[in-house]
Amino acid sequence: MRGIVPPDPETRVSEEQYAVVFVPRRSRKRFPVSCVEVVGSRDAALSGADAASKRFAARVVGPSKSSEGQFIYYLLEWL
Repeated sequence: MRGIVPPDPETRVSEEQYAVVFVPRRSRKRFPVSCVEVVGSRDAALSGADAASKRFAARVVGPSKSSEGQFIYYLLEWL
């Protein structure tokens, strides 16, 4: 996972999660916390997605603190 802070097995920081991501286009690979809604399951992410509203289901890892000091999530895969 190049460019991603690896998950810490002893804490719940930067773990893989399902989410609905608000993004103008799906070419981005990282997202600010304000654009990510973490949900409990794959099905919840898929049901919360709405392409017309630019909300897409994804599997993400995070949050991690970027070099700019912001908290971000990294894309693992679009669902």
